[in-house]
Amino acid sequence: MQINKKLITIAVLAALAVVAAIVWQNLQQPPLPEGIASGNGRLEATEVDITTKYPGRLASLDAKEGDNVKAGQVLARMEVRELEAELRQAEAQVKQAQKQRSAAEAFIRQRKSEVALAEKNLSRSRELYENKNISIEQLQSSETVVQTARAALAASQAELANTEAMIEAAMARVETVRTRIDDSVLKTPIDGRVLYRLAEPGEVLPSGGKVFTVLNLFDASMTIFLPTGQAGRLRIGDEARMIFDAIPEYVIPAKVTFVSPEAQFTPKEVETRTEREKLMFRVKVHVDPELLAKHSDIVKSGVPGTTYIRLGADVVWPEQLKVRLPQ
Repeated sequence: MQINKKLITIAVLAALAVVAAIVWQNLQQPPLPEGIASGNGRLEATEVDITTKYPGRLASLDAKEGDNVKAGQVLARMEVRELEAELRQAEAQVKQAQKQRSAAEAFIRQRKSEVALAEKNLSRSRELYENKNISIEQLQSSETVVQTARAALAASQAELANTEAMIEAAMARVETVRTRIDDSVLKTPIDGRVLYRLAEPGEVLPSGGKVFTVLNLFDASMTIFLPTGQAGRLRIGDEARMIFDAIPEYVIPAKVTFVSPEAQFTPKEVETRTEREKLMFRVKVHVDPELLAKHSDIVKSGVPGTTYIRLGADVVWPEQLKVRLPQ
């Protein structure tokens, strides 16, 4: 009986092993044809930090984690009461300087009239002197009056120039404060999805303080590493395919956008063929931005998967790597 039980146990285990082998074999993907390279990696999307340009208190937030945002959309606002007070002061300085300019222009008109009158008097004094009707002292007095009037005119013109400079400085101050107020409104420079919300209203942040991190859903790529023999055959723009672990039923088209000119994971000096075969090159593959835009709701950074690259235009994609996209 014991022998029969052992035989039965062995037979059952053998049957289970056969079944497991068949199932395992059925689950395996068909082998890749020659001319197709592959590597594992994770989908990476560009992350953009939304930061403060100047230190201050965070007044409000207009987005939360997971929100889809458009380029130029307001995400947060800083308190600007002090800046608004500075702006009013700067604008008042502009008005004051403009009034001073008006006064200086009026003085110039007056000085010009005085110069004109003094020059006429000097002309008459010269005629009178030539006719010996006045003394040389009286002529010199008229000349002095002209010189004094011209000096006063020059001083008024200098004052006008100084006032013009004051206006420019005050207007520059106004522009600076307005720019700071504009910079206190934090906007996203890209379309994307809010990945992290890193601050809350009321917090005092330093210059460069992070408020949000926005994920650029239209710039997604996967980095893989290929050996020398395969990397050497790659060209920028070569076709690729991506299959992600989370959605293996889809095959995503992509293209090679970068091949590192330097090898990694190897000694600096390679002397033998065996060592040369250990050379690995970093390769970056991007998904088409239009495709990402169409399916932005399901794009997730960090998802692991496998990238397949065709090493030549004459290589035919096997059935399991033909493009299959979500509807």
